[in-house]
Amino acid sequence: MMDFELITVRITDSDGATGVGYSYTVNHGGAAVATMVDRDLADGLIGHEAYAIEQRWQDMWWRLHYAGRGGHQTSAISAVDIALWDLIGVRAEAPLWKLFGGYDPKVPVYAGGIDLEFPLGALLDQADRFVAEGYRAIKMKVGRADLREDVARVAAMRDHLGDGFTLMADANMRWTVDEALRASRALEQFDLTWLEEPTIPDDVRGHARIVAEGRHAIAAGENLHTIYEFAHAIDSGAVTLPEPDVSNIGGYTGFRKVAALAEARNLRLTSHGVHDLTVHAMAAAPHRTFMEAHGFGLEDFIAHPMEIEDGCTTAPERPGHGVVLDFDRLGALIPA
Repeated sequence: MMDFELITVRITDSDGATGVGYSYTVNHGGAAVATMVDRDLADGLIGHEAYAIEQRWQDMWWRLHYAGRGGHQTSAISAVDIALWDLIGVRAEAPLWKLFGGYDPKVPVYAGGIDLEFPLGALLDQADRFVAEGYRAIKMKVGRADLREDVARVAAMRDHLGDGFTLMADANMRWTVDEALRASRALEQFDLTWLEEPTIPDDVRGHARIVAEGRHAIAAGENLHTIYEFAHAIDSGAVTLPEPDVSNIGGYTGFRKVAALAEARNLRLTSHGVHDLTVHAMAAAPHRTFMEAHGFGLEDFIAHPMEIEDGCTTAPERPGHGVVLDFDRLGALIPA
Protein backbone atom coordinates (compact mmCIF):
# COMPACT_ATOMS: atom_id res chain seq x y z
CA MET A 1 0.00 0.00 0.00
CA MET A 2 1.36 3.44 -0.97
CA ASP A 3 0.70 6.75 0.73
CA PHE A 4 0.91 9.98 -1.20
CA GLU A 5 1.95 13.22 0.44
CA LEU A 6 0.53 16.31 -1.28
CA ILE A 7 2.39 19.63 -1.11
CA THR A 8 0.33 22.67 -2.14
CA VAL A 9 1.39 26.25 -2.89
CA ARG A 10 -0.79 29.35 -3.16
CA ILE A 11 0.66 32.58 -4.57
CA THR A 12 -1.29 35.84 -4.39
CA ASP A 13 -0.22 38.95 -6.28
CA SER A 14 -0.59 42.60 -5.26
CA ASP A 15 -3.94 42.81 -7.04
CA GLY A 16 -5.37 39.84 -5.14
CA ALA A 17 -5.20 37.26 -7.96
CA THR A 18 -4.16 33.79 -6.80
CA GLY A 19 -2.40 30.85 -8.45
CA VAL A 20 -2.28 27.34 -7.03
CA GLY A 21 0.32 24.63 -7.57
CA TYR A 22 1.08 21.26 -6.09
CA SER A 23 3.49 18.37 -6.07
CA TYR A 24 3.58 15.06 -4.23
CA THR A 25 5.86 12.43 -2.80
CA VAL A 26 5.33 8.70 -2.34
CA ASN A 27 5.34 7.43 1.26
CA HIS A 28 8.01 9.82 2.55
CA GLY A 29 9.74 13.14 1.89
CA GLY A 30 6.81 15.53 1.60
CA ALA A 31 7.84 17.55 4.65
CA ALA A 32 11.26 18.23 3.10
CA VAL A 33 9.63 19.57 -0.08
CA ALA A 34 7.29 21.78 1.93
CA THR A 35 10.21 23.09 3.99
CA MET A 36 12.14 24.01 0.84
CA VAL A 37 9.15 26.00 -0.42
CA ASP A 38 8.60 27.78 2.90
CA ARG A 39 12.19 28.42 3.98
CA ASP A 40 14.17 28.55 0.74
CA LEU A 41 11.91 29.71 -2.08
CA ALA A 42 9.09 31.88 -0.77
CA ASP A 43 11.13 34.94 0.22
CA GLY A 44 12.86 34.94 -3.18
CA LEU A 45 9.50 35.40 -4.90
CA ILE A 46 8.05 38.24 -2.87
CA GLY A 47 8.12 41.54 -4.73
CA HIS A 48 9.02 40.03 -8.11
CA GLU A 49 6.97 39.84 -11.30
CA ALA A 50 5.25 36.50 -11.94
CA TYR A 51 5.21 37.07 -15.71
CA ALA A 52 9.00 36.75 -15.78
CA ILE A 53 8.52 33.01 -15.36
CA GLU A 54 11.91 31.94 -16.71
CA GLN A 55 13.70 34.37 -14.42
CA ARG A 56 11.72 33.11 -11.42
CA TRP A 57 12.57 29.51 -12.40
CA GLN A 58 16.28 30.21 -12.79
CA ASP A 59 16.34 32.06 -9.47
CA MET A 60 14.83 29.01 -7.73
CA TRP A 61 17.12 26.57 -9.53
CA TRP A 62 20.31 28.38 -8.60
CA ARG A 63 19.14 29.17 -5.08
CA LEU A 64 18.88 25.42 -4.37
CA HIS A 65 21.50 24.20 -6.84
CA TYR A 66 24.13 23.03 -4.37
CA ALA A 67 21.52 21.28 -2.21
CA GLY A 68 19.57 19.85 -5.11
CA ARG A 69 20.04 19.47 -8.87
CA GLY A 70 16.96 17.24 -8.81
CA GLY A 71 14.94 15.28 -6.31
CA HIS A 72 13.23 17.33 -3.61
CA GLN A 73 14.56 20.53 -5.14
CA THR A 74 12.71 20.12 -8.42
CA SER A 75 9.55 18.93 -6.66
CA ALA A 76 9.57 22.16 -4.65
CA ILE A 77 10.28 24.24 -7.76
CA SER A 78 7.51 22.38 -9.58
CA ALA A 79 4.82 23.30 -7.07
CA VAL A 80 5.84 26.97 -7.20
CA ASP A 81 6.22 27.05 -10.99
CA ILE A 82 2.77 25.51 -11.46
CA ALA A 83 1.28 28.13 -9.12
CA LEU A 84 3.03 30.92 -11.03
CA TRP A 85 1.74 29.65 -14.37
CA ASP A 86 -1.75 29.32 -12.88
CA LEU A 87 -1.53 32.92 -11.70
CA ILE A 88 -0.48 34.03 -15.18
CA GLY A 89 -3.46 32.19 -16.70
CA VAL A 90 -5.85 33.65 -14.16
CA ARG A 91 -4.55 37.15 -14.90
CA ALA A 92 -4.88 36.56 -18.66
CA GLU A 93 -8.31 34.93 -18.24
CA ALA A 94 -7.10 32.09 -20.49
CA PRO A 95 -6.44 28.36 -20.04
CA LEU A 96 -2.81 27.37 -19.94
CA TRP A 97 -2.99 25.02 -22.92
CA LYS A 98 -3.80 28.05 -25.08
CA LEU A 99 -1.08 30.18 -23.48
CA PHE A 100 1.35 27.34 -24.20
CA GLY A 101 0.56 27.72 -27.89
CA GLY A 102 -2.28 25.24 -28.22
CA TYR A 103 -2.41 22.21 -30.47
CA ASP A 104 -5.47 20.11 -29.71
CA PRO A 105 -7.41 20.19 -26.42
CA LYS A 106 -8.59 16.61 -26.98
CA VAL A 107 -5.87 14.42 -25.45
CA PRO A 108 -5.72 10.58 -25.58
CA VAL A 109 -5.55 9.11 -22.08
CA TYR A 110 -4.67 5.72 -20.65
CA ALA A 111 -5.66 4.30 -17.28
CA GLY A 112 -2.67 3.44 -15.11
CA GLY A 113 -3.45 0.66 -12.68
CA ILE A 114 -1.45 0.06 -9.49
CA ASP A 115 -2.18 -3.62 -9.70
CA LEU A 116 0.95 -5.79 -9.52
CA GLU A 117 -0.36 -7.73 -6.53
CA PHE A 118 -3.96 -7.98 -7.73
CA PRO A 119 -5.29 -11.51 -8.18
CA LEU A 120 -5.99 -12.15 -11.85
CA GLY A 121 -9.75 -11.83 -11.41
CA ALA A 122 -9.37 -8.43 -9.77
CA LEU A 123 -7.01 -7.32 -12.55
CA LEU A 124 -9.57 -8.18 -15.23
CA ASP A 125 -12.41 -6.61 -13.22
CA GLN A 126 -10.38 -3.40 -12.99
CA ALA A 127 -9.91 -3.46 -16.76
CA ASP A 128 -13.66 -3.73 -17.21
CA ARG A 129 -14.18 -0.72 -14.94
CA PHE A 130 -11.65 1.29 -16.91
CA VAL A 131 -13.39 0.47 -20.18
CA ALA A 132 -16.78 1.35 -18.68
CA GLU A 133 -15.33 4.71 -17.58
CA GLY A 134 -14.40 5.49 -21.19
CA TYR A 135 -10.75 4.46 -21.38
CA ARG A 136 -9.50 2.85 -24.58
CA ALA A 137 -5.96 2.26 -23.33
CA ILE A 138 -4.74 0.56 -20.12
CA LYS A 139 -1.36 0.12 -18.47
CA MET A 140 -0.83 -2.85 -16.16
CA LYS A 141 2.05 -3.66 -13.83
CA VAL A 142 4.58 -6.42 -14.42
CA GLY A 143 7.58 -7.52 -12.41
CA ARG A 144 6.33 -10.48 -10.38
CA ALA A 145 8.93 -12.79 -8.88
CA ASP A 146 8.31 -15.41 -11.58
CA LEU A 147 8.33 -14.16 -15.19
CA ARG A 148 5.88 -16.90 -16.09
CA GLU A 149 3.29 -15.15 -13.93
CA ASP A 150 3.82 -11.89 -15.80
CA VAL A 151 3.44 -13.66 -19.12
CA ALA A 152 0.25 -15.39 -18.00
CA ARG A 153 -1.25 -12.16 -16.68
CA VAL A 154 -0.42 -10.15 -19.80
CA ALA A 155 -1.81 -12.99 -21.92
CA ALA A 156 -5.04 -12.94 -19.93
CA MET A 157 -5.35 -9.17 -20.28
CA ARG A 158 -4.72 -9.31 -24.02
CA ASP A 159 -7.31 -12.07 -24.43
CA HIS A 160 -9.78 -10.18 -22.24
CA LEU A 161 -9.36 -6.83 -23.99
CA GLY A 162 -8.99 -8.22 -27.49
CA ASP A 163 -6.56 -7.61 -30.33
CA GLY A 164 -6.03 -3.97 -31.14
CA PHE A 165 -6.85 -2.63 -27.68
CA THR A 166 -4.00 -0.39 -26.50
CA LEU A 167 -2.18 -2.19 -23.68
CA MET A 168 1.06 -1.13 -21.96
CA ALA A 169 3.10 -2.76 -19.19
CA ASP A 170 5.09 -1.06 -16.44
CA ALA A 171 7.87 -2.88 -14.56
CA ASN A 172 8.61 -0.04 -12.12
CA MET A 173 12.39 -0.70 -12.24
CA ARG A 174 12.09 -4.28 -10.91
CA TRP A 175 14.45 -5.98 -13.39
CA THR A 176 18.14 -6.10 -14.12
CA VAL A 177 19.03 -5.45 -17.74
CA ASP A 178 19.30 -9.16 -18.56
CA GLU A 179 16.00 -9.87 -16.83
CA ALA A 180 14.38 -7.01 -18.74
CA LEU A 181 15.61 -8.34 -22.07
CA ARG A 182 14.30 -11.80 -21.25
CA ALA A 183 10.94 -10.34 -20.23
CA SER A 184 10.75 -8.09 -23.28
CA ARG A 185 11.22 -11.05 -25.60
CA ALA A 186 8.71 -13.18 -23.70
CA LEU A 187 6.07 -10.41 -23.87
CA GLU A 188 6.60 -9.55 -27.54
CA GLN A 189 3.71 -11.77 -28.67
CA PHE A 190 1.14 -9.59 -26.87
CA ASP A 191 1.55 -6.44 -28.96
CA LEU A 192 2.28 -4.05 -26.10
CA THR A 193 2.32 -0.38 -27.05
CA TRP A 194 5.29 0.13 -24.75
CA LEU A 195 7.21 -1.37 -21.85
CA GLU A 196 7.84 1.13 -19.09
CA GLU A 197 10.76 1.56 -16.69
CA PRO A 198 12.25 -1.92 -17.19
CA THR A 199 15.24 -1.14 -14.96
CA ILE A 200 16.59 1.58 -12.67
CA PRO A 201 16.86 5.07 -14.19
CA ASP A 202 20.49 5.39 -13.09
CA ASP A 203 21.54 2.63 -15.51
CA VAL A 204 21.46 4.67 -18.71
CA ARG A 205 23.71 2.23 -20.59
CA GLY A 206 21.46 -0.63 -19.49
CA HIS A 207 18.36 1.19 -20.75
CA ALA A 208 20.12 1.75 -24.06
CA ARG A 209 20.78 -2.00 -24.31
CA ILE A 210 17.12 -2.73 -23.64
CA VAL A 211 16.06 -0.26 -26.34
CA ALA A 212 18.56 -1.71 -28.83
CA GLU A 213 18.15 -5.43 -28.08
CA GLY A 214 14.61 -5.69 -26.73
CA ARG A 215 11.36 -5.99 -28.61
CA HIS A 216 9.45 -2.95 -27.37
CA ALA A 217 9.31 0.81 -27.34
CA ILE A 218 10.59 1.91 -23.93
CA ALA A 219 8.87 4.63 -21.91
CA ALA A 220 10.75 6.16 -18.99
CA GLY A 221 11.30 9.39 -17.15
CA GLU A 222 9.06 9.64 -14.11
CA ASN A 223 12.22 9.29 -11.98
CA LEU A 224 14.25 11.77 -14.03
CA HIS A 225 13.98 15.15 -12.35
CA THR A 226 16.00 17.49 -14.60
CA ILE A 227 16.13 18.38 -18.27
CA TYR A 228 19.80 17.34 -18.21
CA GLU A 229 18.91 13.81 -17.13
CA PHE A 230 16.40 13.61 -19.97
CA ALA A 231 18.94 14.95 -22.46
CA HIS A 232 21.46 12.33 -21.37
CA ALA A 233 18.90 9.51 -21.60
CA ILE A 234 17.60 10.61 -25.00
CA ASP A 235 21.03 11.23 -26.52
CA SER A 236 22.24 7.85 -25.17
CA GLY A 237 19.39 6.03 -26.92
CA ALA A 238 18.02 4.93 -23.54
CA VAL A 239 14.37 5.89 -24.06
CA THR A 240 11.96 6.00 -26.97
CA LEU A 241 9.01 7.64 -25.17
CA PRO A 242 10.14 10.34 -22.72
CA GLU A 243 7.77 10.47 -19.75
CA PRO A 244 8.21 13.63 -17.66
CA ASP A 245 6.12 14.35 -14.57
CA VAL A 246 5.11 18.01 -14.29
CA SER A 247 5.21 17.74 -10.49
CA ASN A 248 8.90 16.76 -10.25
CA ILE A 249 10.57 17.99 -13.45
CA GLY A 250 10.34 21.66 -12.48
CA GLY A 251 6.69 22.34 -13.23
CA TYR A 252 5.29 23.39 -16.57
CA THR A 253 8.54 25.18 -17.39
CA GLY A 254 10.59 22.00 -17.02
CA PHE A 255 7.98 19.77 -18.68
CA ARG A 256 7.79 21.96 -21.77
CA LYS A 257 11.57 21.95 -22.14
CA VAL A 258 11.61 18.15 -22.06
CA ALA A 259 8.74 18.13 -24.57
CA ALA A 260 10.75 20.38 -26.89
CA LEU A 261 13.81 18.16 -26.50
CA ALA A 262 11.75 15.08 -27.42
CA GLU A 263 10.25 16.81 -30.44
CA ALA A 264 13.69 17.84 -31.65
CA ARG A 265 14.77 14.17 -31.49
CA ASN A 266 11.58 13.01 -33.31
CA LEU A 267 10.31 11.12 -30.24
CA ARG A 268 6.72 10.76 -29.11
CA LEU A 269 5.87 12.18 -25.69
CA THR A 270 3.95 10.57 -22.85
CA SER A 271 3.55 11.71 -19.25
CA HIS A 272 3.43 10.58 -15.64
CA GLY A 273 1.17 11.62 -12.81
CA VAL A 274 -0.99 14.64 -11.88
CA HIS A 275 -3.15 14.35 -14.97
CA ASP A 276 -5.40 17.29 -14.04
CA LEU A 277 -2.38 19.57 -14.44
CA THR A 278 -0.56 17.70 -17.20
CA VAL A 279 -3.44 17.88 -19.68
CA HIS A 280 -2.52 21.50 -20.49
CA ALA A 281 1.05 20.64 -21.43
CA MET A 282 -0.03 17.62 -23.49
CA ALA A 283 -2.74 19.62 -25.27
CA ALA A 284 -0.01 21.95 -26.51
CA ALA A 285 2.35 19.19 -27.72
CA PRO A 286 1.90 18.04 -31.34
CA HIS A 287 4.05 14.94 -30.75
CA ARG A 288 2.14 13.70 -27.70
CA THR A 289 0.83 10.20 -27.46
CA PHE A 290 -1.22 8.95 -24.49
CA MET A 291 -1.35 10.90 -21.22
CA GLU A 292 -1.42 8.86 -18.02
CA ALA A 293 -4.49 9.05 -15.81
CA HIS A 294 -2.63 8.37 -12.60
CA GLY A 295 -3.68 5.83 -10.00
CA PHE A 296 -3.14 8.66 -7.51
CA GLY A 297 -5.94 11.07 -8.36
CA LEU A 298 -7.56 14.01 -6.59
CA GLU A 299 -11.09 13.35 -7.82
CA ASP A 300 -12.53 13.61 -4.28
CA PHE A 301 -10.79 16.91 -3.61
CA ILE A 302 -11.28 19.02 -6.74
CA ALA A 303 -14.26 20.81 -8.19
CA HIS A 304 -13.99 19.53 -11.77
CA PRO A 305 -12.55 15.98 -12.00
CA MET A 306 -11.21 14.91 -15.38
CA GLU A 307 -13.83 13.40 -17.66
CA ILE A 308 -13.10 10.63 -20.17
CA GLU A 309 -15.03 10.10 -23.38
CA ASP A 310 -14.09 7.46 -25.93
CA GLY A 311 -10.50 7.30 -24.73
CA CYS A 312 -9.81 11.04 -24.53
CA THR A 313 -10.11 13.95 -22.16
CA THR A 314 -10.47 17.59 -23.12
CA ALA A 315 -8.33 20.33 -21.62
CA PRO A 316 -10.56 22.77 -19.73
CA GLU A 317 -11.35 26.32 -20.80
CA ARG A 318 -11.16 27.63 -17.24
CA PRO A 319 -8.44 30.26 -16.63
CA GLY A 320 -5.03 28.94 -15.61
CA HIS A 321 -4.94 25.21 -15.11
CA GLY A 322 -8.49 25.30 -13.81
CA VAL A 323 -7.93 22.88 -10.93
CA VAL A 324 -9.90 24.07 -7.90
CA LEU A 325 -8.75 22.26 -4.76
CA ASP A 326 -11.03 21.75 -1.76
CA PHE A 327 -8.56 22.85 0.91
CA ASP A 328 -11.04 22.20 3.71
CA ARG A 329 -11.37 18.52 2.76
CA LEU A 330 -7.64 18.20 2.22
CA GLY A 331 -6.97 19.83 5.58
CA ALA A 332 -9.16 17.30 7.30
CA LEU A 333 -6.70 14.58 6.24
CA ILE A 334 -3.78 16.17 8.10
CA PRO A 335 -3.03 14.20 11.29
CA ALA A 336 -3.70 16.13 14.50
